[in-house]
Amino acid sequence: MGIYVNPGNIAFQEAVNSIIYVDKSQLISYTNSVLNTLQKNVCVSRPRRFGKSMAADMLTAYYSKGCNSRELFAGKSVEKDARFFEHLNQHNVIRLDVQQFLFHDSHLKIFIDKIQEEIIKELKEEYGNCFQVDSYGLPNVLKQIFTHAKKGFIFIIDEWDCPFRIAKENTSIQKNYLDFLRGLFKGQNYVELAYMTGILPIKKYGEHSALNIFDEYSMIDPAELADFFGFTEEEAFHLCTQKNIDFTMLRNWYDGYLLNGQHIYNPKSVVDAIRRKKFKSYWTGTETYEALKFYIDMNFDGLKEAIAIMLGNGRCKINTRKFQNDMTTLTSKDDVLTLLVHLGYLTFDESTEEVFIPNHEIANEFLNAADCGNEF
Repeated sequence: MGIYVNPGNIAFQEAVNSIIYVDKSQLISYTNSVLNTLQKNVCVSRPRRFGKSMAADMLTAYYSKGCNSRELFAGKSVEKDARFFEHLNQHNVIRLDVQQFLFHDSHLKIFIDKIQEEIIKELKEEYGNCFQVDSYGLPNVLKQIFTHAKKGFIFIIDEWDCPFRIAKENTSIQKNYLDFLRGLFKGQNYVELAYMTGILPIKKYGEHSALNIFDEYSMIDPAELADFFGFTEEEAFHLCTQKNIDFTMLRNWYDGYLLNGQHIYNPKSVVDAIRRKKFKSYWTGTETYEALKFYIDMNFDGLKEAIAIMLGNGRCKINTRKFQNDMTTLTSKDDVLTLLVHLGYLTFDESTEEVFIPNHEIANEFLNAADCGNEF
């Protein structure tokens, strides 16, 4: 059991042991269905605290050969899946949280090399006689292992978009990072599954859009993975019934995200409201109004007027297709509103191509932004 190669299941065990745990293990049925297929590259983007890391920890606990998770999954819904035991703790897993390699600005120039160094160091412990390290780095090491040992790998990468959020203006670092991911995944036979999560969808970058091998599941187009991140209305209602909480109040405060036609609740807010038995803003932090103020003050094409309409329970039609999937290439009202959807401040109705403020919690943050100098 390593830190990055075939890690253990402690993180998922902590989630299961928590006072409030909602079973999202059916996600595993989907990932099992795409193993070693043309759909094996999956990228899920959701706002912060929407359950992305818990899902990554769950997949790691399920697939990793470095632990025994049979008891952890006992009674979970995925246990009924026909392929459940076939893949339980039977795979080589490489698990990364990119943010852990970027906790200081100085790491931006070295984090790609550091990621490769740490993974190769752990691979040597098990496959040291199977490969030689050269200038082609980790991808070539994995090719050699696959050729000699006939062993493939499942990649589970959390906070994949961290470099795009930290190095917002540094296109050189961003492109180098995309080149690294492209070399790691595109056309590589050693990849059994590549599962990435982040806040932003994959960056559009001309020729560097070569990560188009990934199927994306975002706040704009969640497809069949809609109910695996956040709480469904049924799950939220069940929790309220179980914990004797007013569901109508909970719905007013935290409902409103529309994903593939389903009402999805912010899990961070729901859990904290139930634990503390108090309805208030939990998901949003002290930086929220400042972030909103920055984007709103751009005021492209009457942006402030559009937000004023939404604060009055209205909607705004937008074109999401021109958004470049970053936090800086913003040239229109549509770009800003699309970014706010990905950040969780707005929700998108795919059927009408309209955005609106999802709930009372988020409306409060827009009003806070107004108090900080924005006039809507």
